[in-house]
Amino acid sequence: MSALNDAIARFLEAMRREQFSAHTIRNYASDLDQFADYFAPPGTDAPDLTAFHPVLLRGWMASLYDRNLDVASIRRKLAAVRAFFRHLKREGAVEQNWARQLRTPKAAKKLPSVMTEEQTNRLVDGVAASALEQPHPERDLAIFELLYGCGLRVSELVSLNLEDFDFGERWIRVRGKGNKERQVPYGAKAAIALDTYLAVQPAASGMLFRNHRGGRLTDRGARGIVKFYARMLEGDSSVHPHGLRHAYATHLLRSGADLRAIQELLGHAGLATTQKYTQVSLRDLMAVYDKAHPKA
Repeated sequence: MSALNDAIARFLEAMRREQFSAHTIRNYASDLDQFADYFAPPGTDAPDLTAFHPVLLRGWMASLYDRNLDVASIRRKLAAVRAFFRHLKREGAVEQNWARQLRTPKAAKKLPSVMTEEQTNRLVDGVAASALEQPHPERDLAIFELLYGCGLRVSELVSLNLEDFDFGERWIRVRGKGNKERQVPYGAKAAIALDTYLAVQPAASGMLFRNHRGGRLTDRGARGIVKFYARMLEGDSSVHPHGLRHAYATHLLRSGADLRAIQELLGHAGLATTQKYTQVSLRDLMAVYDKAHPKA
C-alpha cells in the first residue's frame, strides 16, 4: 500500500472514531479512492505526501472538469480532499493544506421542487391504506410519517434508536450533520404509526427501523421504500426522502411558522439555508397571483 493510500485509510478511520455518518464516510472513501487512482495510474507510484502542491492539485481539478462532472460532484470531491489534507496537517504529515487554495466552483442556485400539501397527504394516506400488500406496511408508514411529520434527513431517520424517543412528551433526539443533536417534536399521526409499528415489530438491539434481514435499515433502503410507494401510488418515481423534508419546511412556512423555528427543527447551521423556503413560497404565491388575479 502506498503512503497516500495508507494516509487515506487512517483518515477514514479517524472519521469513524469521530462518529461521522456512514453515508459521509462512504462518499469520502469513494472520492478519495478516485483521487488516489488519478495520481497513481496502473504501473506507477503515487507522489509522496509532501510532494502535493497547488499546481499538482489544480491538474486533478482540471481532470474533474474534463470528465464533465456536474458542479455538485466536483464540490463534494473537493470537500473530501480538503478534509483529508486538513487531517494530514493536523497529523504533521504535511506542512500546508494546499487544497484550501483550490477554487470552489459555484453551485447553481436551484429552488427545490416541492409537493403540495394535497399531493403529500395523498401519498402518505395511500401508504396508510396498505393497498400494495408490502411485507412491512407498519414500518413503511412510520417512515413516511417521520420523514414528512418531522422533516428528518434520511440519514437521521435510519440512525434512530428507541432510546432517542420520549414517547410521553413526543420528542425525538436527532443526530444531524457533524453529529450535532437537536430535539424534534412529532405529531399524533406519527405517534399512532410508531405505536402500531412497534407492536408488530419490536425494536431489536435498540435500532428503530430494520431491513428484511433484521439489520439496520440503510439510507439506500429507505430511499427505495419512498420511491416504490411514490411510483406505485402517484406514478412519480422522482419523489425522494429529501423531497418530504422540503415539503415539511415549506408547508410549515405557508402556515405561518417562524423561519427561525423552522431552522431549529431542520437542524440548519445558518438561517441562509432555511431562507430558500421563503423563495419557494414566494414562487408559489406568484403562480397563484398570475392565475387568479384579473390584473395579472
